[in-house]
Amino acid sequence: MLLLTRLSRVVYRRASEAVLGMTLKEYMALTNLRDSKSMTQQALADALHLDPNNCVLLLNVLETGKLAERRRDATDRRRHIVELTPAGRRALERADRALESVEEEVLGALSHPERETLHRLLLRAVESDARKAARDQERRLSEPVTSS
Repeated sequence: MLLLTRLSRVVYRRASEAVLGMTLKEYMALTNLRDSKSMTQQALADALHLDPNNCVLLLNVLETGKLAERRRDATDRRRHIVELTPAGRRALERADRALESVEEEVLGALSHPERETLHRLLLRAVESDARKAARDQERRLSEPVTSS
């Protein structure tokens, strides 16, 4: 794991706001929105491991840049639905291309087959973690609520 942490730090340093055109936190938020089409503000906060106040601040920045928009949930007026805007999609595509060049720099010592193997293994680990998180969430939701 130490190697993954070190590699993560290298990528983090090289994937600066100047390179991506946005902060990594903004990039992660927009990526989550792209992958989910739309999601509740709370689900986005959970996905990014942000407390609700910091999620609001992040969304304020994204809305100011017209990269994302919030609207009230028609079925539950207490909730906000967050969606990626067309401008957000274009900005994310530019950031994706920039991140590919960062990846090229960082993984330049690996051959193409080695990169494919690394990608496949990392994807398997991430997908396994996502499945476990989904099972844990289902279990929490199915547990009876007890009052004290």
